[in-house]
Amino acid sequence: MSTEAAVHRPSKLRLIGFAAGDFAFNLYWQSVMLYLLFYYTDALALDVALAATIYLVASIWDGITSFVVGIAADRRGSARHFRLALLVGAVPLGLAFAMVYMPPPVAGVAGTMFVLIGHLLFRTAYALVNVPYLAMSARVSADSRDRSFVAGLRMLAGTGAAVIVALGTVPLGRWLTGAGEGPQAFLGAALLFAVVATGILIAIGASFRDLAPPEPHAPPSVAACLGSLARNRAFVTLGGAMVMMIVGVTILNKSVLYYFKYALGDEAAGQLTLAVMMAVSAAAVPMWMVVARAIGARAIWFIGVAGCVVLLGAFAAVDIAGAQQAQVLLVALQAIIVGLHFAFWALLPDTVEYGQRATGLRVEGTVFGVTALLQRVAIGLATAILGWSYAGSGYSPNVAQSAATLAGMRMTFAALPLFFLVLSALLMWLNPLAKGAHDRIVRALGDEDQAVSSKVP
Repeated sequence: MSTEAAVHRPSKLRLIGFAAGDFAFNLYWQSVMLYLLFYYTDALALDVALAATIYLVASIWDGITSFVVGIAADRRGSARHFRLALLVGAVPLGLAFAMVYMPPPVAGVAGTMFVLIGHLLFRTAYALVNVPYLAMSARVSADSRDRSFVAGLRMLAGTGAAVIVALGTVPLGRWLTGAGEGPQAFLGAALLFAVVATGILIAIGASFRDLAPPEPHAPPSVAACLGSLARNRAFVTLGGAMVMMIVGVTILNKSVLYYFKYALGDEAAGQLTLAVMMAVSAAAVPMWMVVARAIGARAIWFIGVAGCVVLLGAFAAVDIAGAQQAQVLLVALQAIIVGLHFAFWALLPDTVEYGQRATGLRVEGTVFGVTALLQRVAIGLATAILGWSYAGSGYSPNVAQSAATLAGMRMTFAALPLFFLVLSALLMWLNPLAKGAHDRIVRALGDEDQAVSSKVP
């Protein structure tokens, strides 16, 4: 990376425009995260274990596709290709998302296959557009401060979308279709989200400007990319911590609607709680941005995990029978969890330069492709753990649950997230990207480039 590239910084307006992409992607992603399993079990009446397995298969497929796209981005990708991915892929992505919420036209095995194929098509389209967008975050600026700023803005945009999805899915779907809470309401909301997201992604693809320096060498081989990534301690430890965190947080978030509907008898309060959780994320992100400037993103991880351990431990120890008490605890948890997400996205682009400095090879698409693979597998695994745990406890949709089933759901809700979050902190302890580390790496890379340039006649 040249010194000029390190100094040249984009305007705040351009950074804000780029970060708006997360609003579009999270209209899709948060719907899949918060509602799709619930849609499968309580709107389509699929068996919970079968629904969780479909989700797991689609998540793994998503991860593999994202990995392949990431490798291709490093082999053949450029800013022009990344922009085209958004411009050309935005419309197919919106259509595929609508298909996810299309009620199967047939019953039985054929209907189940229709659900699975729709989910796989969406995951494929999402990977083809999202991975290039993520790779762009290492090109929108080479400055660590800009990247943290973009990470915070992306989270604000994403949480804004999450609030709309959590609070608006059912009401918007009813308003658009005139249906109740059945499959048609979910489909109506999906169509609206797809139209909005498509417009945003096309605008970003048309306006993006690449600030990364041109690569003077031939594209690296797949083996070289993966070898560089395997020797990148910053990425390996951050990726491992992310997987453990995602498993724990996904189990927690996907439990909310079920817990409020069956343990507390108030499904509407569950939808409201999800919306408030997402809203408090938006309020908490600026706080974590300020904290990161003072202590660094890595240190936030330990603070966040410690807070989660305290609150989840309290939930496991105290029988919370009221919706309001559960809402307070979950909102407090979400304010802490958003710090973990912010820390991850602030640190991830910095692993690109860490790997370049450590191995001599700069890989961007591979970093984000492998990240997507790990993230999707973690989400699928968490969903499977949740579904299989509920099935083992005797869960059956839309009926009163037994005391044993509720007890099993309660332990899934608290104990499993706590376990995985503690594991994430242990892995983050091994990560080398403490405060100031990335700035030193960028300066070193710039000095190396200057030294090489001075030797060229």
